Amino acid sequence: MSRNLTNYEQETIINFNKGEDIAHIFTYEKSWQRHLEQRLGLKPTLDNGYGGKEYEIPKSRIKPPKAPQKLSTEQRQRLGQQLNKSRLHAKNNVNTMKFQDEMAVKT
Repeated sequence: MSRNLTNYEQETIINFNKGEDIAHIFTYEKSWQRHLEQRLGLKPTLDNGYGGKEYEIPKSRIKPPKAPQKLSTEQRQRLGQQLNKSRLHAKNNVNTMKFQDEMAVKT
């Protein structure tokens, strides 16, 4: 039996209770499924045949959402400067490594 589900019907549900140490994640989202399987190494405990899969994960791995950070203009500028310095530092390290590799080949 094949059925096309609407986007509204393709839910992601994270379910746990106070009495158990295991959380259940049921999702139709392919990106979530890939993350749970490839990055976390989980195996689906259920495949409903319509694209939805369920996984079990320790409840301690489920974290509440974080509130968005409110940055002042000064903080945003400072973070931007730090990011630019990090990018420049990383670029210089790559160039140094290339130079060292070239020198090693010549000797």
